[in-house]
Amino acid sequence: MSLAAPDTQDDDTARPRPAGPRRRSGVAAAAACVMLGLGLIGGAMTGSWLTGDGSDGAGTPDAFTAAGDLWHSVPVDRLFPPTVKGDGAGPGGADRVWTRIAVAPDSGCGDALDPLLQKVLAPAGCLRLLRATYTDATRSHVTTVGLLFTKADAAAMGALHRRFEEQGLDSRRDLMPRAYAAKGTVAAGFGDGQRASWTLSVLTDAPVVAYAVSGFADGRTVTEPQPAEDAMKAGATTPTAQAGLGHDAQGLADRIERSLRKTAAPATEKPS
Repeated sequence: MSLAAPDTQDDDTARPRPAGPRRRSGVAAAAACVMLGLGLIGGAMTGSWLTGDGSDGAGTPDAFTAAGDLWHSVPVDRLFPPTVKGDGAGPGGADRVWTRIAVAPDSGCGDALDPLLQKVLAPAGCLRLLRATYTDATRSHVTTVGLLFTKADAAAMGALHRRFEEQGLDSRRDLMPRAYAAKGTVAAGFGDGQRASWTLSVLTDAPVVAYAVSGFADGRTVTEPQPAEDAMKAGATTPTAQAGLGHDAQGLADRIERSLRKTAAPATEKPS
């Protein structure tokens, strides 16, 4: 609050200002402003405490840490819904619907990832790997989605994310994730040679690496697998692109990531 400058006139002949009602009302107004300011400051401090926005973060659940605990605290149907709708997720903006056909037991990384990909992800550590396989409405495509929960903190995940971006590691064929070929399903023949398209994201707001890899349900070998980003480009003519397998991988990965974030959000909310 800005107050008027004091009267510094030195002229002894100047008439003193009367201490009448105007002066008293001015003092009262100033006092009211000070009280109002203190009230606003107190209110802001109270609001910060209630919403967990204090600078020290005391008592505020850490969203990053909360997301890392989801692998053992949330039912599988929330991480991998039985049915996933992909409005506009197909080629040309066509709608997609994917149905879950198998869920792998939660495990370490072990044989679930190629050795070279394990090596690249090693700095983040492997706490748990969750996987599920889906098929499209025609049951001609199969897609495995994975959520690798790491042991890394936010700084380490940020460094790994930058490395993937700067070196283009997410588009290297020798770093493709493996599929989960569930016996007794249309994905039973979904092996390494059947992988057609994939996407992989190192998240920075959660200690998670999310990926998806797609292929044909008939078990055919794919000689030219493509990153989902390339397979989705207009004018792409490979069998992978023409079949929309890039859209399957990217569409499912995006929606499973959104589901993960949506599930993590309530864990960081304060009770009212």
